[in-house]
Amino acid sequence: MMMIRRWRRSGDFLRSACKSLSSLRQKHNSMSPSVSGFVNRYESKGKTFESNAWNDHNRELDDHPCVGGNLWMMQQYKSFGSSSSSASKLQRNPLFSSLEPRDVSFFNEILGGEKYVVQDEERLETANTDWMHKYKGSSKLMLLPKTTEEVSQILKYCDSRSLAVVPQGGNTGLVGGSVPVFDEVIINVGLMNKVLSFDEVSGVLVCEAGCILENLATFLDPKGFVMPLDLGAKGSCHIGGNVSTNAGGLRLIRYGSLHGTVLGLEAVTANGNVLDMLGTLRKDNTGYDLKHLFIGSEGSLGIVTKVSILTQPKMSSVNLAFIACKDFLSCQKLLVEAKRNLGEILSAFEFLDNNSMDLVLNHLDGVRNPVSSSENFYILIETTGSGETYDREKLEAFLLKSLEQGLVSDGVIAQDINQASSFWRIREGITEALQKAGAFYKYDLSLPVEEIYNIVNDLRGRLGDLANVMGYGHLGDGNLHLNISASEYNDKASLIEPYVYEWTSKHRGSISAEHGLGVMKANEIFYSKSPETGLTKIATNRLQKEFVEWQTNPPAGFKHRVSDNLQRWTIEVKGAPGTLYANETYQLQVEFPEHYPMEAPQVIFQHPAPLHPHVYSNGHICLDVLYGSWSPAMRLSSICLSILSMLSSSAVKQKPKDNDHYLKNCKNGRSPKETRWRFHDDKA
Repeated sequence: MMMIRRWRRSGDFLRSACKSLSSLRQKHNSMSPSVSGFVNRYESKGKTFESNAWNDHNRELDDHPCVGGNLWMMQQYKSFGSSSSSASKLQRNPLFSSLEPRDVSFFNEILGGEKYVVQDEERLETANTDWMHKYKGSSKLMLLPKTTEEVSQILKYCDSRSLAVVPQGGNTGLVGGSVPVFDEVIINVGLMNKVLSFDEVSGVLVCEAGCILENLATFLDPKGFVMPLDLGAKGSCHIGGNVSTNAGGLRLIRYGSLHGTVLGLEAVTANGNVLDMLGTLRKDNTGYDLKHLFIGSEGSLGIVTKVSILTQPKMSSVNLAFIACKDFLSCQKLLVEAKRNLGEILSAFEFLDNNSMDLVLNHLDGVRNPVSSSENFYILIETTGSGETYDREKLEAFLLKSLEQGLVSDGVIAQDINQASSFWRIREGITEALQKAGAFYKYDLSLPVEEIYNIVNDLRGRLGDLANVMGYGHLGDGNLHLNISASEYNDKASLIEPYVYEWTSKHRGSISAEHGLGVMKANEIFYSKSPETGLTKIATNRLQKEFVEWQTNPPAGFKHRVSDNLQRWTIEVKGAPGTLYANETYQLQVEFPEHYPMEAPQVIFQHPAPLHPHVYSNGHICLDVLYGSWSPAMRLSSICLSILSMLSSSAVKQKPKDNDHYLKNCKNGRSPKETRWRFHDDKA
């Protein structure tokens, strides 16, 4: 049982009583905000590239045009902070098809009838609208697959028809990442909600992606285990969406991120291929662990359909304290002392300021301040352990010491589960209270702990009486939820953005700690990613997708020699049997430009280059697809196959006729892309 305690500074003792107890800006015009589906509009030299995702599906117009579609709806969105700046500029890409009756008939056939093929306007209204009612799509169809095979068939068909789709789970996201942008087909995995297995020795749970987080916790409770993830939206959010956004939650300080607790997953790529990475081992060092690319990828690589996750033993002793502090410096010191003195039993360390508290008290029924006096800051400290008496005494001793040091001015410990729930209701009810208060702007930032509240103070000075600025979040892991509440939406957004992102970048923080990018922040990613990475968000997501494909299904005759540099690849080429280059192996060096795939990669042979009429001694290749004939619809695999075809069709092994002249004029590491190529011969 949890014990309730109230502390007050009164001399040198503790009196108790049984009473109640969250700088670098994206280069201009390089990418429009992305969403849970796919489609960012990217213009360069008259071409258009579209990008997609689950929470931020980034996709390219290649041979997999289906997954995602979320970005399309931007022009229909209201003006809310960062989602508004590019909203009016986006157009629906005509390369994507529109839904036709034959498509609906096909989905009815593979899914088993209209029950799983939703066209009802009322249900679609809900599915098209995000949880905060800030983003809204216009999809005319929602599909409810029951198995991975059905997801695969849907995506394979949409791929063949160039129909954009947007994956959807519990639709509890806060950045517009789970609803369509235009008329994408919604794939909701809510019916894929089975627990497939649970090992009571190892604690490994295997389940489908549509399982609601709270239902999983309920399943585990009688077995003596708990989920390592706990969110305010646990009653609605799906584990597949949690994994796809790398959700953090309240107990990351104790159990770590999903990169550590997810042991495996199954996913379906945009062309319908099923990737089985559903391992249950804690140790497996046999090559690249592709599941980590999917965790936090927001659906840009595919739809997660199954998850294996390491659950934790349920501890018999849980204590929760609600504490008042006079200033943020005291909160920081209290965190340091809590880690030092409560170490092994500390499971949560949350904070909220007085403005957040007032918001909840004014807009949520049945909520009251657990401490008797108003303070500037409040802290929730949770401990979880196996010794009820020991844990409680340890927490009480820590709080008494904190009182004596002046770090705490007041506080209570929950007496039972109901009082603990009332404490958590304050912290978890802030977003709901924001909705009831009127217009609001939400930011999910990761910052050094000592800097977290400085941005709140700076914004209050910047906005003055125009808005109510408040801060709360996971202080234990440096995650601030910055919220600005106002009576209505107006031009004050220009005072907020890009200021918030610039401030965060200047202090070496992240503009997305746990919510993802979605529509809201995809265009701002370079405030958190330095230019040294050399790649735009579009290029990075495209290459991550191609990387997965090369690891799972590389083109015949090629092998990717992986390094830690996503921008530079080495490809091993084997000459095709029955050709002049049979049994010979060469190395291609591939360098991807910042704006790939709008710009072709640089591809050259490493020394020694093959003797070929179109391959110069320095490795430069005379091949049209590397230059003027390149299209964003192409991939590296397309180039490789063209090069292999070029080698295979050669009738002689010899250098180009102008080899010496070319080398003489191609000095100092000159790129082959600087050469003006003329292609007068389509035969090698």
